[in-house]
Amino acid sequence: MHKDSQLAEQLTPTGTLRIGVAYAPRPTPLFVARADEGGYRGVPIDLGRVLAQELGVPLEISAAATTGELTERCLSGAIDLGFMPADDERRKRLDFSPPYFVIESTFLAAPGTGIATLAEVDRADITVVGIAGSTTARAAARSLRHAKVCEAPSIDQALALLRAGQAQAFALTHDALPPLQQEMPGSRILAGSFQVTGVALAIPQGRPQALACLTAFVEQAKTNGVLRRAFDAAGLQGLKVAD
Repeated sequence: MHKDSQLAEQLTPTGTLRIGVAYAPRPTPLFVARADEGGYRGVPIDLGRVLAQELGVPLEISAAATTGELTERCLSGAIDLGFMPADDERRKRLDFSPPYFVIESTFLAAPGTGIATLAEVDRADITVVGIAGSTTARAAARSLRHAKVCEAPSIDQALALLRAGQAQAFALTHDALPPLQQEMPGSRILAGSFQVTGVALAIPQGRPQALACLTAFVEQAKTNGVLRRAFDAAGLQGLKVAD
């Protein structure tokens, strides 16, 4: 990748590529997981390493419990780019590369609730928990007219609310829910989705060279096998890279 002083100023102003990632119990195309040897592993980590190598700079990883935190870190300049869903609210403040994965959001219904469909979630006696500041939590709130929506600062704390009976459903992406369902026997992942959005690389607005670089990088990663290998290394062989 060609080195350019303006690109470096916009994308790696400290001389290091500082990426922001959100973590979960197991890796998904969006979330990373803690590695056995320390640090983190997952698709965003692998993509960040390749991008840093192409830019010829060191990589620094900043991990957060939520993508909402990554949004604020991007805007404050604490990180150079973040991996997150590209929803309309974030597009008001950030620019995004093309998506490398398309996520569909649904609910995990807690055991004993009897909830079997998306429609059955929207009842006045139901409380839905979402991750604070997340695209999915915002979309769930827009889609529900009767159910109450509360927010938790992490996935672990959202699950704790389900176990305590303080929430009856958890709004999250389909790809992230199967391992959580295993932690909660009797829970149910509801078919269908209330939101479809792309996962992409986000940077502050007004950095055209950086955006062009990330756009070219993601498109190339789709065609040269970098993304497919990252998905497979994370155990995500059954998931499709975005077109």
